[in-house]
Amino acid sequence: MADPVGAGTRFPPDPGGAASPVSLTPAAAELIRSLRGRHGPLMFHQSGGCCDGSAPMCFPAGEFRTGGSDVLLASLAVDGVPEPVEFWMAKSQWQLWKHTRLTVDVVPGRGSGFSLEAPDGLRFLIRSHLTPTPPP
Repeated sequence: MADPVGAGTRFPPDPGGAASPVSLTPAAAELIRSLRGRHGPLMFHQSGGCCDGSAPMCFPAGEFRTGGSDVLLASLAVDGVPEPVEFWMAKSQWQLWKHTRLTVDVVPGRGSGFSLEAPDGLRFLIRSHLTPTPPP
């Protein structure tokens, strides 16, 4: 049987875990507010695939089916958006990026994906920053 919508691993796995690894730039927050006004509640998913699969894709909440191969990295609070915006990533991609802090930003341009911002001539992207590795 298929995993239900919203199934998957939640970050952090323990209640006393680290802070969210995902943040937003002011430009990304502004675009999210605009998209929320047009499309309702939103979510992000980043697959880690090639080409546009390595960019965060924005969908109406629940439209992208998550499952056991995905990790919920953050429930982002955005001023002016009444509900959190979930940010999911493929578990295999998170294994490669787990030592980074991710910042969702927006730049001019059109990707070839199905992300909601594409018709606006904009695209979301991730800016990553390595986090210090704790001593052994």
